[in-house]
Amino acid sequence: QVQLVESGGGLVQAGGSLRLSCAAPGRTFSSAVMGWFRQAPGKEREFVACINWSGGRSYDTDSVKGRFTISRDNAKNTVYLQMTSLKSDDTAVYYCAAGSTCLRVDYWGKGTLVTVSS
Repeated sequence: QVQLVESGGGLVQAGGSLRLSCAAPGRTFSSAVMGWFRQAPGKEREFVACINWSGGRSYDTDSVKGRFTISRDNAKNTVYLQMTSLKSDDTAVYYCAAGSTCLRVDYWGKGTLVTVSS
């Protein structure tokens, strides 16, 4: 069973920053597309950002344009999501994902909660 472990969530005030991390202990994901999705209360899970093995990135620009940055460290089997200028609308459970493309997810993490207070 492949395990993706997220960390870094928490409570932050609007305008603040958080960095989420996703590690894959004992597993090499250097060739996979890694990404982040989120699910706000009462809403469906939505795509946030993804990054391929060579660092090519894609974002849901309408919601996170200029505020979120995804990166990865293949040597550490870890992907990051740096979130700045957080808004109350960013409140959600954030899920790490790995797969063959940004939207073809093969593995999910259990999620980490981000709460932005206004």
